[in-house]
Amino acid sequence: MEQGMEQGKGLAIDLNGKKGIVLGVANDHSIAFGCATALREAGAELCISYQNEKARPHVAPLAQRLEASIFQVCDVSHPDELERLFKSAQERWGSIDFVVHSIAWSPLDELHGRLLDSSAQGFARAMDISCHSFIRAARLAEALMPAGGTLLTMSYYGAEKVVDNYNMMGPIKAALESSVRYLAAELGGKNIRVHALSPGPMPTRAAFGIAEFDRLMDSAVARAPLHRLGTPRDVGTMAAFLVSSLGANLTGSTVYVDAGDNIML
Repeated sequence: MEQGMEQGKGLAIDLNGKKGIVLGVANDHSIAFGCATALREAGAELCISYQNEKARPHVAPLAQRLEASIFQVCDVSHPDELERLFKSAQERWGSIDFVVHSIAWSPLDELHGRLLDSSAQGFARAMDISCHSFIRAARLAEALMPAGGTLLTMSYYGAEKVVDNYNMMGPIKAALESSVRYLAAELGGKNIRVHALSPGPMPTRAAFGIAEFDRLMDSAVARAPLHRLGTPRDVGTMAAFLVSSLGANLTGSTVYVDAGDNIML
């Protein structure tokens, strides 16, 4: 150990002074809330969005717990709402340091059906909300990150391999992961880093839209080397690491937070 250094000091995640937007908080079990919690505990100031007036009563107490500086509606499928959210962040802070995008959607009947039978309209809308909204967020963030920053989105192993019942969302998440790599290449010269976080199955409300999800979780626990599921808090800790200076030399990655499940057959 170098002279003058104290054991256990110097590597803590410190996000004091950093400000950013978290998209997709739905309830206290959501991955977005796990990320927001870890980021706030590390010292970051947050802008928290909610999807619509139906969701507001569920998200408002969470935004209060997180001491959110901005709490605003943002349905990415509605014209201009994403732009208004970023404008609010600009007016409040001038610049931002990170965006966490934790939004995915598909028509439930088509998610439960074969990809082969998906409609052009359903597929296009799912792609717009689940993938292109991240590209739009990146474009808006670019103007607010003059000193660089970090963009994070959420993927799943079904982007890489065929997972039973993941169906339509597999190719959409594959497009999202590819977008991460292209955005990382395009924005790297501005010191803007881009990553996808890939949690394993975990019991969020959105995940239970996947058929036989309990069986998928049981299988992951049995197969993963660490024999457990990840949690939204685990994803949040990784998000805080990547946003921090500790992740300064990383970009364009899909980072698995799944107890090693992705390495197994």
